[in-house]
Amino acid sequence: MRLDKYLSSYAGMTRKEARQAVRRGVVQVDGSVVKSESEHVETGQQILLNGSEVQAEEFVYYMMNKPAGVITATKDARDKTVLDLMPEVKREIFPMGRLDKDTEGLLILTDDGALAHRLLSPAHHVDKVYEVDYEGELPKTAVEDFAGGLDIGERRITKTARLELVAPGRARLTISEGKFHQVKRMFAVEGTRVTGLKRTVFAGVYLDESLAPGTYRRLTEVEVEQLRIGGNHG
Repeated sequence: MRLDKYLSSYAGMTRKEARQAVRRGVVQVDGSVVKSESEHVETGQQILLNGSEVQAEEFVYYMMNKPAGVITATKDARDKTVLDLMPEVKREIFPMGRLDKDTEGLLILTDDGALAHRLLSPAHHVDKVYEVDYEGELPKTAVEDFAGGLDIGERRITKTARLELVAPGRARLTISEGKFHQVKRMFAVEGTRVTGLKRTVFAGVYLDESLAPGTYRRLTEVEVEQLRIGGNHG
């Protein structure tokens, strides 16, 4: 990998900033100052920037508390995307799954394509927990209805889901699928309308409630391992 690309990938710099740092002579490779940004570096070499080691990470993982009004995409010509909220991140990350534009809460972003594929594969189901605000009154059989599966107009009924009635007009729902507008469609079948939706858990990783809407942080090692455990269960 070129030295400037290495620095932009692992030191949180733009490619331009990386080139400038190399030319200023503040980058060392295996103890020697290198002033050519096109120098190729390999795994195992020691790279220092201003005396601090820059270690290569194979993948990065972030948790965001997605706000309403922002779309889950890497770029869009009209709407603000979740990546627009992360200008400091220089890696080419992407959302692991999606939340609707008006849905808030836990969103995982990464550049680990293999893990994302395993977790999002239609043949692989991981639990997702949502806090739901709704208008109307659910039938007395709602908990059993959600557990037994609902006909939301798909070829098959929904997989068993766990509905917990928290308070009038508020519920907690655990599902293991990700069909288009699934939660809203499930509640609509039961005669209610979802007015607020927030995801709090994905594949065993819980939303950090200290994160304000629109902010993010790195996943901890424990949280990354939890994702990997979820990704290994078929």
